Amino acid sequence: MLLPDAIALALRAVTAQRLRSFLTLLGIAVGIASVILLTSIGEGIHRFVLAEFTQFGTNIASISPGKVKTSGPAPTGIPSSVRPLSLDDARALANLPHVTGMTATVWGNTEVSANGRLRRTTVNGVSADMARVYNIKVRTGQFLPPESLENARAFVVLGAKLKSELFGSANPLGARVRVGNLQFRVIGVLEAKGQFLGVDLDDAAYIPTARALELYNRDGVMKIDLAYEEGVPAASIVAAIKGTLVARHGREDFTITTQEDMLRTLSNILDILTMAVGALGGISLLVGGVGIVTIMTIAVSERKGEIGLMVALGAPRRTILALFLGEAVTLSAIGGLMGLALGFGLAQLIHLTLPALPVHTPLSFALLAEVVAVVIGLLAGVLPARSAARLDPVQALRAD
Repeated sequence: MLLPDAIALALRAVTAQRLRSFLTLLGIAVGIASVILLTSIGEGIHRFVLAEFTQFGTNIASISPGKVKTSGPAPTGIPSSVRPLSLDDARALANLPHVTGMTATVWGNTEVSANGRLRRTTVNGVSADMARVYNIKVRTGQFLPPESLENARAFVVLGAKLKSELFGSANPLGARVRVGNLQFRVIGVLEAKGQFLGVDLDDAAYIPTARALELYNRDGVMKIDLAYEEGVPAASIVAAIKGTLVARHGREDFTITTQEDMLRTLSNILDILTMAVGALGGISLLVGGVGIVTIMTIAVSERKGEIGLMVALGAPRRTILALFLGEAVTLSAIGGLMGLALGFGLAQLIHLTLPALPVHTPLSFALLAEVVAVVIGLLAGVLPARSAARLDPVQALRAD
């Protein structure tokens, strides 16, 4: 039998029982739509979370005091106390090859008062390169000037929300602000960045690191962040940092975390979550596959006479097998296309209704879903098709 004839025969068999075929198609369509919708939401959240992390840059290495390791007694001769990271450590790391920016950070929560108003907020002690390291833009004025780490002047840069709370619409540049028990002069206001993982980035003040050490009465910084050149392997930066600090401290009493490693781990976790929600939607595809098995089994029982006649006229068994497999695949393929349209439509409807909920449907997901639908139809049609191909022509004609 020619391929066009086989396709025409399969389509004729599908359209002969329109209601039954439609219900079967609907089972596959609902399954595909569920997969598309859930994976679209999962992929949208995936992209949203990664975008939130990468808005501060991807080539960043963070060093914090203390080594993450298994607890236990310290080896003989090695003190167990953790040496804090100092401003000298920060200066040494800033001079490493391929490093484009460095910020030594101290933070805490304290009262900030100005213009007759008082607000308790986060105060960050940072270096002058902080804006470059984290891709932060200044709306008015300037960021902290590059000065000696130990002798930086008492300047403060306000976040957008903190500026509004303290000064409203007035220009704060040059105004005096009291942070804890210290006085600072406002030299800049940052552009609004919004929230990041529940932390309001705009409700904060930024002062020089040395001033923050004085404010919070600390001996060392809480972390040192380095930005490095694009294309430079993170492993080489980590090795350079480790060599420098081990030479200065005498041992590895610090922890290095790169943004690249964090993003890779986070991406892997989000990929697993996306696949998990897609698998939940795939359960309904199994229901659609059971429906195809049921319908094709009924079709074989109803068309025994047709099968017997075809075999009596010389049709090979493999032709009978291919015809019924073709019908099953046709049902699942059409149902898959319906499911794709339904899934895309629902995803866009959710995006329009809830703009804050990120929804993204990659083309690869859609193609994979259609392939899965065809494969399910093929597998579901194997048993009924084999049953049809093995029918005895005499018994089939007699049954008709």
